[in-house]
Amino acid sequence: MPKLTNAEVEYVATLARLELSDDEKERLTSELGSILEYIDQLNALDTSDVEPTSHVLPIRNVMREDVVADSMPREEALELAPSSDDEFFIVPRVVE
Repeated sequence: MPKLTNAEVEYVATLARLELSDDEKERLTSELGSILEYIDQLNALDTSDVEPTSHVLPIRNVMREDVVADSMPREEALELAPSSDDEFFIVPRVVE
């Protein structure tokens, strides 16, 4: 692949609506050029025997079955609360 030019960096910056200083253009031309050279190295690799994957790790559903079960009785839950009355949890006021 040919070396990346300042004009190409300016064009991409225009598309992205970025204003770049001359120093930034020089730096990005070098950095993006290095990235493209590395991509060329990767493209040169023979991957014909590599099976396509969408993820490097096996994906499995980690959700449990949705099973109907009895809930904790209200009285028991209220007994565990730091502060309650006969029907509700009592919490500090957070809105003034």
